[in-house]
Amino acid sequence: MIEVKNVTKKYGDFTAVEDISFKVEEASVTGLIGYNGAGKTTLLKTAAGVYKADAGKVLISGEDVYDNNCERKRLFYVPDDLFFPLSASLKSMASYYAGYYKSFSFENFDKLVKAFGLDPSKRVRSFSKGMQRQAEIILGLSTMPKYMLLDETFDGLDPQKRELVKKLLLEYMSETGCSLIISSHNLPELNELCDRIVMLNGKRVAMSCDIGDVSANTLMVSAIFENAVNEEMFAGIAHQRLKISGKGASMLLVGDVALQEERLRALSPTSVSTRQLSLEEVFLNETEESSREVEGFFKTE
Repeated sequence: MIEVKNVTKKYGDFTAVEDISFKVEEASVTGLIGYNGAGKTTLLKTAAGVYKADAGKVLISGEDVYDNNCERKRLFYVPDDLFFPLSASLKSMASYYAGYYKSFSFENFDKLVKAFGLDPSKRVRSFSKGMQRQAEIILGLSTMPKYMLLDETFDGLDPQKRELVKKLLLEYMSETGCSLIISSHNLPELNELCDRIVMLNGKRVAMSCDIGDVSANTLMVSAIFENAVNEEMFAGIAHQRLKISGKGASMLLVGDVALQEERLRALSPTSVSTRQLSLEEVFLNETEESSREVEGFFKTE
């Protein structure tokens, strides 16, 4: 299990993440989402033991991961900003990692290289961005880690390779009980892959829940009434994004959505339609305040 406990990380006077807490269970995939600058990379590097938290700690199997060589040998981190030595080939990188990770499997390495169709003798820096990410994923899975952290997992991958990566990660987790934390801007991919979602907003956790519960507290509804409607009609309903057009109204119910829907139906609409929000829509709703800051930015007098 990975336990992130009240983690705060600062760069001088700037606070990157503040009081972050969540757990990653064995044999599970947790998706980490947030807008650029929300602290995802900082949090992953702290969880990987690259950074030391200014407050709080990250525990792996109950042990503090920072400066813990034993636990870090069971963990593999795939960063967003990949780096390979100038003359390194995929094959030489495999030998390098095998010197640190005693669990490194050259058998798995050969199978993965073949599956991705990469040339292990070519310089990795001659690869495209997407191919370099594939190379690092190959190396990571070949170390047979107990814990795997991946930053911007699908960046630069074509649709075929994205499907292959998802399939391999899920298969590896199923076979070994590995725990994974994956950050990505590709929310539909995470929706298919993850068991849980941790959403960062304003340097803090805005949401942490099972993937099936992401939209549990939000529901989009549209209602038609016999007569023209007005905003005051819905004063007793917890809602956002109210839009009124003649006899119709649409809104996002929040909080106890079953109760809010009951209150809406008590207003005797002639018809009501409902729709659950996607992960992407929930994310946009949670970060709506940031988007409002640029509304009307290009307006002229």
